[in-house]
Amino acid sequence: MFFSFLKKYILFLLCSPFLCQAQDMVYTQKVLRTLCSKEYAGRGYINNGLGKAAEFISKELKKSNISPLLATGYYQFFDMNVNTFPDKMELSINNKKLIPGQDFIVAPYSLGLNWNGTLFDKKDSVTFASKEVPLLISLKKKLTFSVATGYEKYSAVEVLDTNHRFDEIKKVQVHIENKFLTKYICKNIIASIEGTTQNDSFIVFTAHYDHLGMMGKATYFPGANDNASGVSMLLNLIKHYKKQAPKYKTIFVFFAGEEAGLLGSQYFVEHPPIALSKIKFLINLDLLGTGSEGITVVNATEFKKQFDLLAKINHDKKYMPQIKQRGKAHNSDHYWFTEKGVPSFFIYTLGGIKAYHDIYDVPKTLPLTKYQELFHLLLDFAEQVSVL
Repeated sequence: MFFSFLKKYILFLLCSPFLCQAQDMVYTQKVLRTLCSKEYAGRGYINNGLGKAAEFISKELKKSNISPLLATGYYQFFDMNVNTFPDKMELSINNKKLIPGQDFIVAPYSLGLNWNGTLFDKKDSVTFASKEVPLLISLKKKLTFSVATGYEKYSAVEVLDTNHRFDEIKKVQVHIENKFLTKYICKNIIASIEGTTQNDSFIVFTAHYDHLGMMGKATYFPGANDNASGVSMLLNLIKHYKKQAPKYKTIFVFFAGEEAGLLGSQYFVEHPPIALSKIKFLINLDLLGTGSEGITVVNATEFKKQFDLLAKINHDKKYMPQIKQRGKAHNSDHYWFTEKGVPSFFIYTLGGIKAYHDIYDVPKTLPLTKYQELFHLLLDFAEQVSVL
């Protein structure tokens, strides 16, 4: 009797949707850990970090047996210029050695500089300028790194200001080496799944897979929330749709060059491999690692009918605690599509961690509070928005 009950209980667990969800989260964590590992070098332009990430994603697509959209394969190639810092990254102020990423960052448009000096002007309460070399030092409450596609004729450093430790700057030793790369080859990654009823119109899911890369030989920016989380969501959606085909042909685009100015999505729109007019709706995903305070939808006021549908689904199913509306914004890869008249949303989660464009955006900090709920909200919305 006991063994019969145990057998039925085990069978129940194996068929339980909660276990399936747990398995999905195991896969999600694997994707996050891989893309944010040191091997991938912040998915930037040093040590082939971006290229390794593209290779990982394309391998996952092949495992899921999803077809490339292009006859030539998954990749849509484009090139860009980018300023990088692959080597020395050293700074001491008032004989105190600072730690890259933790205590200071270099402005992404900076030139390299090797200098030891003492003469500084205090421009204002948080800005110091050298009298001898083109060097600017700014005190900040938070360090936020970025990517630049050009460079200026000076070096700029941002230093974390804790307890006014640098009210005065009397002595500086700095050694920063930059390398400006021209026509760096990048790849958008594009795949598609045929629809069961409609293949001449498309639902499109997008997320960028690039991040900020490295700053010196040892410091890298993992980019878990931004945007390994979005990549993981697309890969999970693909796994779902391969088991349960969508009604409309569904296209998945992993963009490069987002952090450098939405360059990958701009190239896609300017060299579209599909007719943009046939996109029924596009959903761009970024910063999906939290959700305790709900989500924000950019373009909610631009596409009110579609937003009302999303809000109704959420009201009926109680997926997210709230959905905040936001208007049109040039803040992610949906933007160029919106400019071309493609109906689109940019969705990101709210609450939880504050790490952003820094060394602390790592997988273990992501609570993924409403990740599964958002997954199901996206599935429901994609199915219903196609018939509006």
